[in-house]
Amino acid sequence: GSLVAAVLAHSGRLDKEDLGTRIGRLSRRVEELKAGPRGRGEVCTMINKKYSEFLPSMQSAEDLVSQVDGLSGSIALLKAGIENEVQRDLNVAVAEFTELKQQLERDTLVLSILKKLQEFDTAIKEYNTALLEKKYVVAAQQLEKARSSLKMLESRKGFELKILKALGTELTVQTQNMLYHLGEEWQKLAVWKLPPSKESSSPESVMHSELHLCTLPSKEEEIAGPPVASVLQAFAVLGELRTKLKIFGQLLLKYILKPLISYPSLQPFIEEQSDVVILRFKSEEPNLDHSSPVEVFDKIKFIVEVLHKYLLNVPVEQCVEDKKECRVTLAELLGDMIWEELSDCLIQNCLVNSIPTNSSKLEQYIEVIKSTEEFEKALKNIQFLKGDTTDLLKYARNINSHFANKKCQDVIVAARNLMTSEIHNTVKITPDSCVALPKLPDPGSGDHLKMQKTSKLLTNEMMNLENETKLSQYTFSLPTCRISSSVEKLMELAYQTLLEATASTDQCCIQLFYSVRNIFQLFYDVVPTYHKENLQKLPQLAAIHHNNCMYIAHHLLTMGHQFRYRLTNILCDGAATFVDLVPGFRRLGMECFLAQMRVQKGEILERLSSARNFSNMDDEENYCAANKAIRQVLHQLKRLGKVWQDVLPVNVYCKAMGTLLNTALSEIVTRIAALEDISAEDADRLYSLCRTMVEEGPQVFTPLPEEDKNKKYQEEVPVYVQKWMTFKELMIILQANLQEIVDQWADGKGPLAAEFSPAEVKSLIRALFQNTERRAAALAKIK
Repeated sequence: GSLVAAVLAHSGRLDKEDLGTRIGRLSRRVEELKAGPRGRGEVCTMINKKYSEFLPSMQSAEDLVSQVDGLSGSIALLKAGIENEVQRDLNVAVAEFTELKQQLERDTLVLSILKKLQEFDTAIKEYNTALLEKKYVVAAQQLEKARSSLKMLESRKGFELKILKALGTELTVQTQNMLYHLGEEWQKLAVWKLPPSKESSSPESVMHSELHLCTLPSKEEEIAGPPVASVLQAFAVLGELRTKLKIFGQLLLKYILKPLISYPSLQPFIEEQSDVVILRFKSEEPNLDHSSPVEVFDKIKFIVEVLHKYLLNVPVEQCVEDKKECRVTLAELLGDMIWEELSDCLIQNCLVNSIPTNSSKLEQYIEVIKSTEEFEKALKNIQFLKGDTTDLLKYARNINSHFANKKCQDVIVAARNLMTSEIHNTVKITPDSCVALPKLPDPGSGDHLKMQKTSKLLTNEMMNLENETKLSQYTFSLPTCRISSSVEKLMELAYQTLLEATASTDQCCIQLFYSVRNIFQLFYDVVPTYHKENLQKLPQLAAIHHNNCMYIAHHLLTMGHQFRYRLTNILCDGAATFVDLVPGFRRLGMECFLAQMRVQKGEILERLSSARNFSNMDDEENYCAANKAIRQVLHQLKRLGKVWQDVLPVNVYCKAMGTLLNTALSEIVTRIAALEDISAEDADRLYSLCRTMVEEGPQVFTPLPEEDKNKKYQEEVPVYVQKWMTFKELMIILQANLQEIVDQWADGKGPLAAEFSPAEVKSLIRALFQNTERRAAALAKIK
């Protein structure tokens, strides 16, 4: 090899052409040297030296060339042999290798499939053996091995076997057979005896619920049957444990846990027998309508501990879900399934009912929080519960917020019940009346207290400087009237709620304050709508509603100020006020009463419209119609007077009755003044009708039940009836002669001129008197 390499290297540098070239250059060099100054001797010497050095290398080069030529021939022969023989044999070998490789892969696949089939068959055989021996965990594991082998076989694409379908069917049949046997064993381990489904949910029906838990002594396990662990772990391996536990958990919730929470009379207890523990109820007389959380927690904890002792303290050796070995107990699985629903039931049916209704009882709630913590700690110790803080404990600890929410809800519900109660049940309010409210504490020390002391000193020192005339103590009091008893209770509720707010936390205080505002806003929206029909039809209810609104508005003026320095700082800065609601309530009461006044006015005018315009009173039929209309109006006014008596404040009563009487008188005056012809007989009869109104009209003013006290207001009728003097002047005209009318006019300065215009007086004179010179003279003086 090294020789060939050397030859190839030299052959690349020393071929025949290269030697000739070099000899030529050497000859030229010799000629140049001969012509040089050194002379012929030096040239010859040098030529001999170079030649002697060159000759051996040339000889060796020629030998190498000959060797290379021979080697090149051998290489050519070898190349031809490789191309013609070896390459052909090599292609054949590669094809054979590929075929052998594919055959090996097929054989390996077949071998693995056969191995899996063998594993499947072995697993089924071992399953059958274990099932006969009631080794349920081993049987279940073998079934899972068979299922795994079958899945591996089914995953081989392009290698489908008809036998796989039969194997799948067999596996399904055996799995169902296994589940049937496990189900039979489970029914023996946990036996439910439930009340008939037709019975309603009640403590009596729940008393028939029982749970029997099978307990087998260790020495009898192999004889009597499998232990609980074997059955439940087998369920776990097959992936059916959660389904069984879910059904068990729902029955446990429905027939044991939830009834214990809902019915205080139920008490759980266990009865232990030789091979079974029976969990059932007994009934006791409850102390309260709702069980306290402490009692309920003890009952639930008792149930869970019994279940843990006889049923749930079983580790699930293999978690099918993640295929990892773990130590999950049945208690933990059951807790995950039912805890959320159980805690919701505890909150809604137990903790909600235990929330105090008074802030003074909030401190006692610490016992409930502690019992909740201990309850959850006990459940965590038996692995029924996991995690740090649950919704149950969060709810118990957040008592301040729940107290405020419940208090506000109770307040609104109570307020709405009062608003929808009957209005006509009334109580009498006098200037001395006050809301039944405990005395508020002093605002406290500081500037307010100093101001009080300073004002007392100034009062003592400047006693002699006071004005002799003082305002009455009732100046700013609500006048005597009647209001609905429900409204009085509503106002007491508002004051009590604000008083409760003063003793509460800041958050609760704010919520309670705005709940009181919501009470009045709710009143504004609910009462006019709920009682709309009665307020429109019944004058008395309209008057009571008017008083109710004024009563509320009266208290709203000062309610915020009374509690200003006792509420939280956020509300003390001017936010604790109800004054903004006052105009709305006043308007609400006035609009309702004015609407009723318009209805009454309409009825008065409608009755007077049947008087035939008071014309032709000499006709007996016309006179009877007019007299009837007058009587109906007086009757209506008297009825209103009785209905509003002792209900409306005296001043409002007198203004209302005066307005309605004024409407009647004004209508009568207008109709009589519009007559074009009044005979003497007509005038007498019209005067008679008017005299009836003047005599009986004041009698409708009866604001007080005591008759002798009403005379004062009946004498003051001209103050409240604007057209009273006009009506009396009309009566004078109807009975007077021309001179008396002129005297009453007194050149526009008399009493007649104060009530009638010149045109109206002239029209009456023309209607009453014939056209004579005297009448013309009288008319001339009316200007």
